[in-house]
Amino acid sequence: MYLRDAIGAPGVELRFHATTLDNSIYRFDDDMLVNAHVYGAPAAHSPVLHLRRLPGGQLFDHYQASFERVWEQASPENVPAVLAQGGGR
Repeated sequence: MYLRDAIGAPGVELRFHATTLDNSIYRFDDDMLVNAHVYGAPAAHSPVLHLRRLPGGQLFDHYQASFERVWEQASPENVPAVLAQGGGR
């Protein structure tokens, strides 16, 4: 629902997945926001980590690998339809 306006924006690609995640990961080149989900609390009330890729750093790459595993199985097929209905993850 919050990303509805991003559909069709240049340089933005959205996909949906059916995996169970403990984090929402938003990647922007060498910056990443990781919203750590806390059981019993909405995502907006949970901590967000701002990660930057640094030479020799491992944390960004660790979350990047997780992001890519989910991205590979996610589908862009139903993004507009799901958002129009107010659903999705």
